[in-house]
Amino acid sequence: MPTHLLSRHSRKPRPVLSLTQGIGLELGRVHEACGPARLRFALWLAAIAPGPVLWLSSLQIGTPPAADGIAGCASPSRFLFVQTTRTEDLLWAMEEALRSGAAALVVADMADPPAMTPVRRLHLAAERGGRFGPAPLGLLLTSGQGGAQGIESRWHLAPAHHLPVHEVPSGGSAARMRAPSFLPGCWRLQRLRARTLPPRSWQISQDAADAPLRAMPAAGPASAAASGPSASGALPQPQAPLAMPARP
Repeated sequence: MPTHLLSRHSRKPRPVLSLTQGIGLELGRVHEACGPARLRFALWLAAIAPGPVLWLSSLQIGTPPAADGIAGCASPSRFLFVQTTRTEDLLWAMEEALRSGAAALVVADMADPPAMTPVRRLHLAAERGGRFGPAPLGLLLTSGQGGAQGIESRWHLAPAHHLPVHEVPSGGSAARMRAPSFLPGCWRLQRLRARTLPPRSWQISQDAADAPLRAMPAAGPASAAASGPSASGALPQPQAPLAMPARP
C-alpha cells in the first residue's frame, strides 16, 4: 500500500518581515546570517522590526555593537544587549526570549553554528511566541559561510562598495550622506539556502541612513570580476541564480 511522505494539504504562508521588495524572512522561524557584513544585515532587520530587539552574544565574540555604531540604522533605545559565557546559556536565553514573544527580533551572535536539536527547539519557541500577537523572528549570526543545521534560511552579506551605486538625488539626501554616522554604500546579498525558495543574489544599495534599501539582481562572481565596473554606472544585469556552496 503506497504511503505519502509529504502532506497533501497546502502550507499556510507565514507573515514575512520584508527587508525590501522580493526579500523577506518568515516570522516565527529562525534564520542564519553569515559573511563579513552579517552585523549590517541584523541591523537592517532591527530597523524594520516592530518592537524591541534582544541581542545575545558570547564572550568569545567580543563586545556587542556600540550605540554610536548602530544609531545610523536603528534607535539604540530599542536594544537590550546580553552576553553569556557558555553557548548553552546563549541558546537557552534565545529560546526563552522567542517563546515569550516580548522581543520582535532576537539576535544571537555565535562563535560556532549550533546543532540541529537546539535549532529545532528555537523554531518551536518562535512559533509559540506568536500565540498572542505577531510571532518573533530569530537570527543566528555565524562566521564564514555559516553552517547551522535546520534553519529556515541562510543569508550571506558582504561589502561591495567598489560597485557603482545610483547617483544621489538632489535635495536633503546629499546632506544626510555627509553625516559622519552614515556613509552610502553597496553590498552583495546572497540567499544561500531556503526551505521553499532557490538560491539567489542581489546588489543592495542605500543612499542615506533613513533611506530605503534598493535591490537589483546581481551578476555571478565570475561575470562581475571579468567585466568590472561599467563606465555608465549602471547596475549589473540579472544573471542565473548562484549555486548553493558546499557545506563546510
